[in-house]
Amino acid sequence: MLTTYIKFSAMIMAAALIVGCQTTKPMNYASKKITGLKTPESVVQAKDGRIFISEINEFGKDGDGQITVVNNDGSVAVFASGLDDPKGLVIIGDYLYVADKTKVLKITPNGQVSVFVPSTAFLNAPYFLNDLESDLQGNLYVSDSGDLFNTGKGAAIYKVAPSGEVMLLIKDTQDARVKAPNGLLADDTGNHLIYVDFTSGVLYSLNTLTGALSDLAEGFGGGDGVVHHSSGVMYVSDWKNGKVFSVNMMGDVTLVRSGYQAAADIAITKDERYLLVPDMKAGELDFIPLSSSRN
Repeated sequence: MLTTYIKFSAMIMAAALIVGCQTTKPMNYASKKITGLKTPESVVQAKDGRIFISEINEFGKDGDGQITVVNNDGSVAVFASGLDDPKGLVIIGDYLYVADKTKVLKITPNGQVSVFVPSTAFLNAPYFLNDLESDLQGNLYVSDSGDLFNTGKGAAIYKVAPSGEVMLLIKDTQDARVKAPNGLLADDTGNHLIYVDFTSGVLYSLNTLTGALSDLAEGFGGGDGVVHHSSGVMYVSDWKNGKVFSVNMMGDVTLVRSGYQAAADIAITKDERYLLVPDMKAGELDFIPLSSSRN
């Protein structure tokens, strides 16, 4: 277990160091919260410094979701609208990809939305597409948390090639530990994928070549987002209990901050100075300074 994490961390540290130096625009507003958001679920920062937030608005109501952009001067605007229940976000090149209910969307730099992966492209009809992740080859990884509110079945993780072709990596019928995969974190090769399970609160490492699943850490309640710092530390959010934790390379889990109503899919800024935390129920985006995090 520990060996797996150390190997994983070493593989992505170099890539994280490169990415961490890309932002040139200062975030003068980072000491403040972004408020007035409509059920914010996920957040990602572009290399030019802008921050994109997925806003679900009302769960299950199609067409009222949107992507909001926070500009470098702190101004907030709608970037794309007419979405259903947008969640996980990832940027590849100039395009923003969004996990939206049972499909994956692609959004151009000027906010034009198209369907990149329709629900029919998946081996089994998706229930609850949740987080998105990418590797350096341009592949996408998407978690399906399954039928969370009814049967609890249908959980899976998929890999999506740049062409849009979908491949199943693992599902609940293959391994009983796959209950409701949520936050994803890939190494630079795409051969290893760390994910946190929303139902069990366990952090796992998935070998995407063999399908082998290894436990890394536990105790994350309603595990939601997972991100990696170039120091080797991971951060994991707990939606159910409103907490954010750190996990070092020895596997030690430490509480970073509590008191959120629902800490959703977190991100790290490109300069690695802040952890971005969408508080879904509070309708806010919080900034945790990584140099001086407190409980």
